[in-house]
Amino acid sequence: MEPNIFKYVWRHSRAEQLVILLLVVVSLPFYYFSLNLPKQIVNEGIQGQGFESPGSTQPIFRFDLPYGEELFGAPVTLFDGIDLVQRDMLLALSFSFLALVCVNGMFKLVINTRKGRMGERLLRRLRFELADRILRFPLLHLKRVKPSEMATMIKDEVEPLGGFIGDAFATPLFLGGQAATAMLFIMVQSFWLGLVAAGVVMFQSFLIPRLRRRILVLGRERQLTARQLAGRIGEIIDGGVEVQANDASNFERADLVSRLGHIYKIRYEIYQRKFFVKFLNNLLAQMTPFVFYAGGGLLAISGHLDIGALVAVIAAYKDLPSPIKELIDWDQQRLDVQIKYEQVIGQFQPPQLIDAALQSPDNEPGPPLAGEITASALTLLDETDQPLLRAVNFTVGVTQHVAVVGPSGSGTEQLSYMLSGLVWPSSGSLRIDGRDIERLPAAVTGRRMAYVGPSAYHFPGSLRDNLLYGLKHRPVRPAESDQAAGHDFLAEAKRAGNPDLDINADWIDYAAAGAEGPQDINARLLDVLDVVDLKSDAYRFGLTGTIDPERSPEVVEGVLMARAALIERLTSGGNDDLVVRFEADSYNGNASVAENLLFGTPRVPEFASKALAQNGTVAAVLREAELTEAFVGMGVTIAKTMVEIFADLPPGHPFFEQFSFISDDDLPEFRTIITRVESAGVEALDEAARKLLLGLPFNYVEARHRLGLVDEAMAERLVAARHRLAERLERDLPDAVEFYRADAYNAAASLQDNILFGRLAFGQAGAEQIIGDTLAEVLDDLGLRETVIEAGLDYNVGLGGGRLSAIQRQKLALARALLKRPDLLIINGATAAMDGAGQQRLVERILDLREGQGVIWVLQRPELASLFDTILVMRDGRLVEQGSYGELTKSESAFKDLVAAE
Repeated sequence: MEPNIFKYVWRHSRAEQLVILLLVVVSLPFYYFSLNLPKQIVNEGIQGQGFESPGSTQPIFRFDLPYGEELFGAPVTLFDGIDLVQRDMLLALSFSFLALVCVNGMFKLVINTRKGRMGERLLRRLRFELADRILRFPLLHLKRVKPSEMATMIKDEVEPLGGFIGDAFATPLFLGGQAATAMLFIMVQSFWLGLVAAGVVMFQSFLIPRLRRRILVLGRERQLTARQLAGRIGEIIDGGVEVQANDASNFERADLVSRLGHIYKIRYEIYQRKFFVKFLNNLLAQMTPFVFYAGGGLLAISGHLDIGALVAVIAAYKDLPSPIKELIDWDQQRLDVQIKYEQVIGQFQPPQLIDAALQSPDNEPGPPLAGEITASALTLLDETDQPLLRAVNFTVGVTQHVAVVGPSGSGTEQLSYMLSGLVWPSSGSLRIDGRDIERLPAAVTGRRMAYVGPSAYHFPGSLRDNLLYGLKHRPVRPAESDQAAGHDFLAEAKRAGNPDLDINADWIDYAAAGAEGPQDINARLLDVLDVVDLKSDAYRFGLTGTIDPERSPEVVEGVLMARAALIERLTSGGNDDLVVRFEADSYNGNASVAENLLFGTPRVPEFASKALAQNGTVAAVLREAELTEAFVGMGVTIAKTMVEIFADLPPGHPFFEQFSFISDDDLPEFRTIITRVESAGVEALDEAARKLLLGLPFNYVEARHRLGLVDEAMAERLVAARHRLAERLERDLPDAVEFYRADAYNAAASLQDNILFGRLAFGQAGAEQIIGDTLAEVLDDLGLRETVIEAGLDYNVGLGGGRLSAIQRQKLALARALLKRPDLLIINGATAAMDGAGQQRLVERILDLREGQGVIWVLQRPELASLFDTILVMRDGRLVEQGSYGELTKSESAFKDLVAAE
């Protein structure tokens, strides 16, 4: 990247800069005229110079060349002006001054707006270039950088550069031009006063920047220490388990105290120096008006300077300190920004950067890979030049199934990186199908090849999104949205130096997955899920998911049929009592009070069970039904019971989950409330305590908690309140709750809840298993299992796949790689979380699927190598053996020792 920010700015914004500079130059004459008009208004319009006789006139807008008489021996008139009487002259001059104020303001508005737009464009370009470089970092370097520091630099540290970029060339010319114009005007009025002003300005320009140099150095130290603090906080978060498991939290606090103290010391010194410079600058700025008032006043008294000229000089100097100060500030900002720019780009220039041409979206994957994979004296060094791989030599076929085995630290992981093109050799060569691995574009290594590691990352989004991620190489079809708006957006991206890649386009390479388009891609997704044994998990996810009834009316019809079929099958099997169904006029004792009251699924957060105590609509219904005090009384009973049960239990005890009314953190507060109730009664409670108690009954389930709070009378009152609430919601908030209806699909509820249309009966042995099996049979009979699995594809996997188990994350990564049907599949420990039987079953399935296509698998269990054509045995970064399973087990060998050790 360009090391000098001025060269970077000029190279990428030359045309825009020239337009702004032209506007600045054009604005200066208007600024000069605005300085001259106050003098004319005072002398001619108010004092009446030249209007000695009644009816006399003077020319307005007459303009003589400054110093024309001294240069040419006689005044040089550039414009004779228009003759006006005194009153008209005053009004004309005043309105001219107002017009110039507007003109100068418009110039500033246009210039500043164009500068701001240009600055934001270049900031957008710079941020993209920095983020783009991260995408081009070599893998070994990428593993060494701290994500939090990289993100902080791109997000925060380059932010000040955006404001400066627009000011880089226009501001010094604009401010300098204004200062020079004001200085010229003062010189024209009085040479000696102008000389004094010029002397003060030059002294300021010499002294102030030198005093600020130390501030710049301190600013650089502050930036580095703040970045290191961000990196350390990221380390604490990443190592949170180790910190707590080793009781090292106080050590980390001490480290934070030290870092924050160092930042405080730097910032305090910056404040001291900055405000001293500001004090000195203001002092010097006020010295010149003193000279003007004293010296200029004496000149005016002696007749060497008229009053209007003195007023104009003072007014002009009033405007002079501002551009001079801003110019000095700009110079400090220039030095500061240059330092920040150099620091930032220095972090984004690793020793070896992936060539951008290798990642171009225009690259084609070319023909399928064939031939051989040949390693010759293949060597890989780490950042300290220590060998990770040493002179590895082998030749295998691209379509072979190859197992790589070796103890931990033997170089198997590094070899898998190199075979997938993620790491390039330090010396020697690795050729695939006759081409050097480091010369293969990403279109080949990312499409013809696939790599799966032991800890694959999954992006926040759905299961479907993560499966399809391996097919998103470049836009396949343009977006179907507003074409004009999309065109303008991409045009602006190009002006900012960003590629015109539309995120809203269809990026999925359906052909690579063996599909014709969106209509049949789901079938391919289900196929790969089946191969990696993730289909049953997707089925469970689907049962907890929802569908859009307008987009899938046939599914809605099937779900309603499944609801009826489930009732029939449970009844015929004598299990109809396992599900207590929802009925509009009956209280369901296996559902919570909140569920019974709403008799539906909330669509907005305000009607979630935890929020009902604060909900104004629910509160009004409870008051109308005279249930408010009853709910508070129920809350008191629940709180007393919970306080007694949990009195001697440690935090985190399973009872807290079973009786999910009160968390262990809230228990002390409820203990205080109960003590107050026992001593002074419920009436003594304040409104906040009543709200807390009022919220407890909403989660109460009579069949589960069995405190006897919902008897037959209370159940009838709650059902009556249900109808009252439904009427109010249908009238005032029709979209807040999706009500239960026996003959309708509930779009806000999960598929499982729609089919059950009720709640499992508590206390029934094996009820969950029986219902699960019966539900699966019903879905199979109706052909709805695939539909449920497809709904499971929309399951959100969470940040980094955090909502999935370790095994599910590994299976998902394998499915993603299999979906794009690569010519060569490289797997590095991607089944480590599975048990032995699970690993073997998965290896066999994938090898069967990949018959005739290449697989290179770094195995954790050497005995699985019997399923492969060729085995590479690694030890201490060297290839010590190569051959088939039969060859390597016939006699004593390193491979045989590995199998025996397993």
